[in-house]
Amino acid sequence: MKQVHRLVSRMGKSRFPALILGETGTGKELVARAIHNIEGRGPFVVVDCSSLVGPLMESELFGYAKGAFTGAHNQKLGLLDSANGGTAFFDEIGELPLDMQMKLLRVLQEKEFRAVGGLSQRSSNFRVIAATNRDLAAEVEAKRFRQDLYYRLNVMRVRIPPLRERKEDLPLLISHFLDRYGNGHQLPEDVLNALAEYDWPGNVRELEHTLQQMVAMNSGPWLSLGDLPSTVVNRALERRASGGSPGPVIGPARAGSNGIVPLAEVERRAILDALDYTKGDRTVAAAMLGIGRTTLYRKLKEYGL
Repeated sequence: MKQVHRLVSRMGKSRFPALILGETGTGKELVARAIHNIEGRGPFVVVDCSSLVGPLMESELFGYAKGAFTGAHNQKLGLLDSANGGTAFFDEIGELPLDMQMKLLRVLQEKEFRAVGGLSQRSSNFRVIAATNRDLAAEVEAKRFRQDLYYRLNVMRVRIPPLRERKEDLPLLISHFLDRYGNGHQLPEDVLNALAEYDWPGNVRELEHTLQQMVAMNSGPWLSLGDLPSTVVNRALERRASGGSPGPVIGPARAGSNGIVPLAEVERRAILDALDYTKGDRTVAAAMLGIGRTTLYRKLKEYGL
């Protein structure tokens, strides 16, 4: 991330096109805004390429003239007009269909375009920053993305690593989000460990929403394992069961003569693991197992635990 910061600083001091690569939720728009804000020149206009569909696409980008189609009672400026003198941020540029890619390429080359239904050319001088979660080089090879547009955008490039590749950032990010959303909330070590064992496929955005959810469900000050989403808890239990990370050892499952462990024994061991991990807290253990507290009490009685 220090390298990302260095690149952002360098990119912000020029007006060349910039391409930001990264998975969904890594913060590509935040990086784009950081690049723009270094000089803070003009407006920052977001063009969400994934939401531009059909005939709406051209009118949103280029605007339309009065009478261009039914309902066009007045002239409307497009997003590219709004970006004049500033930055146009094309979010998820890989989602643009090929015909729009060709039109966008011409705009980037000439800085001119024509509104839908308009007769005259209009100009807009803006810096372009594009972002995508796709491998654009592979998309070019597959003929789904224009090579000339790729070269036009790929002048300056930065890749934002996914959260699973920078787990050392978790404590700082968690502290940041607790400061933003919490009310003196704190995380004990076992909850921090569970968060660290999860791979965060939704990246920083998923972490942010997870902490929002935990804070909303707990008045504090200490958040517990029972406040974690089941996906995070299940991943922690899976890793402990597979020996991927240190955890409680209950002892080997009792297999039958055919080597197959009965389901009842698997369930019994899962309950024991959860109770050991939560130091006997049945409410949290039930939440970790994804069952109600009443069901847990019934199982404890059934297995004589």
